[in-house]
Amino acid sequence: MGVRELAALALSSGEKPRLLDVRRYDEREQATIGESEHIPLDELLERLDELEPEAEYVVYCHHGIRSLSGAAILEAAGFPNPKSLRGGIDAWSSVVDPSVPRY
Repeated sequence: MGVRELAALALSSGEKPRLLDVRRYDEREQATIGESEHIPLDELLERLDELEPEAEYVVYCHHGIRSLSGAAILEAAGFPNPKSLRGGIDAWSSVVDPSVPRY
């Protein structure tokens, strides 16, 4: 999913996907997208029970590489149609919300 598509969903009146940040703790301290949930990728398998199993998730990281792995983990665990945010938080900051710090 692209950042413009996610931004449009955030403004829509319909059901919104939940955001899952799979970056490290130190990255999370530098910048975040809204009220996203946070589980670092290396902890995701052990912490799947903390997520809502029926919810649709958009997974993000810094540039969109780790989020692909995170979305694959969710899909393998039976979560409905998880998506990875192309370009990650860096693209979000560049294209949608320049108030989000780039690092």
